[in-house]
Amino acid sequence: MVFSSLYFLFLYLPVVLLVYYITPLKWRNAVLLFFNLIFYGWGEPVYILLMVFTIVLDYFAGLIVSRRKKQGDDRGAKLAVAVALVLNLAILFFFKYWDLVATTLQHAGVNMPVLNLTLPIGISFYTFQTMTYPVDIYRGDADVPKNLVSFGTFVTLFPQLIAGPIIKYKDLADQMNERTHSPEKFASGVQIFVIGLGKKVLLANNLGMLWDAYKALPAAELTVAGSWLGLLAFSLQLYFDFSGYSDMAMGMGRMLGFEFIENFNYPYISKSVTEFWRRWHMSLGTWFREYLYIPLGGNRVSKPRLIFNLLVVWAATGIWHGASWNFLIWGLYFAVILIAEKFFLAPLLQKLPAAVQHLYTLFLVLVSWAIFAVEDFAHMREYLAAMFGLAQGGLADGTFWYYLRSYGPTLLIAVLASVPLWAKLWKRLPRRAVQIVLPILVLAGLTFSTAYLVDSTYNPFLYFRF
Repeated sequence: MVFSSLYFLFLYLPVVLLVYYITPLKWRNAVLLFFNLIFYGWGEPVYILLMVFTIVLDYFAGLIVSRRKKQGDDRGAKLAVAVALVLNLAILFFFKYWDLVATTLQHAGVNMPVLNLTLPIGISFYTFQTMTYPVDIYRGDADVPKNLVSFGTFVTLFPQLIAGPIIKYKDLADQMNERTHSPEKFASGVQIFVIGLGKKVLLANNLGMLWDAYKALPAAELTVAGSWLGLLAFSLQLYFDFSGYSDMAMGMGRMLGFEFIENFNYPYISKSVTEFWRRWHMSLGTWFREYLYIPLGGNRVSKPRLIFNLLVVWAATGIWHGASWNFLIWGLYFAVILIAEKFFLAPLLQKLPAAVQHLYTLFLVLVSWAIFAVEDFAHMREYLAAMFGLAQGGLADGTFWYYLRSYGPTLLIAVLASVPLWAKLWKRLPRRAVQIVLPILVLAGLTFSTAYLVDSTYNPFLYFRF
């Protein structure tokens, strides 16, 4: 089940909210846990067992760590943390990366079976959330939850279960025990949810059709202009798809009394790749910095070790995104750029005009999306070659001009929506105008999004496989 489906919008979510609010406060976590598991098992009910195992594993690992720490048994606490981490990563590897490794080894002549298992939805997100819980208990950054139900509710919380943001238990622990509910908070949640729904359905889905058209073209029909147009569509599709889901998660969180962290902050206005990654998927960046980069030594090390640390972190970041080698290349691509910026490019960039800094960043990010989006290496080479002037179809053709005319208005709206211009203008509106206009916009957004979903069968979710 995905947020941008009619079943979710008009059946699951209303039922959850109704039952949640008629339930006494002390039972609401249990009610949420029940509905969370229904949501998770909607497509593959058997994976509810995997989810329950993960919850039990990390909950009791946290208990053991806490008790060992109180008893002064630091070695025992570390062992419990290590066992939990190994088991979590083993589960993630088995379901997500086994077939990638097996296929690679088969090409090298090693007989390793390909299992073709269905990937449990959101496994990368919830594994990262749960495996850090014993670590935080060991560090003293979090307390053991009151009961297994509270922890299970945190792990399975459906608004952010399949696409984040990645929330650590220590950041949500207080809210699991006590959270505020009010009409104002609920209304703001509805507003944020509808904004995210509009991003996903009205922008990302339409742009996705343009990208799919160009991605499917054979090399002989690719043009220079067309390849860049398709990639621009993908870059905006990915942003509005993922940030839209993050907005919907934040909105539903507020409807249920939770406050989630921001996950995107207008990344396409960045003046460097370093800044871009401070604005894009911020919860993932925070996770890798806190649980991998800093434990490796961070930047308080020698230059060779710093380079090594960055390569490890970005290799992990790349492969986290998908079980294909192009994601590893994508991560290392950013590692090289970020290392260059850290050691010598940053001072040079700051001397350039802001427009040049923006163009530099957008160019490198767009190239990265070609590596990210095209998993087949032969096709990737052809697409990148077309982007850099070696297109077999020439500079432009009729197909390019047709798509530019057809999708031009949507692309323009998407570009304008990816910058904070409208947010700034909205803040300048008089309070009375906001009170009048806001309900109209929310209703219009929900109406148009629903109409699209009723009329169209094209509704992909790019991060569903992660």
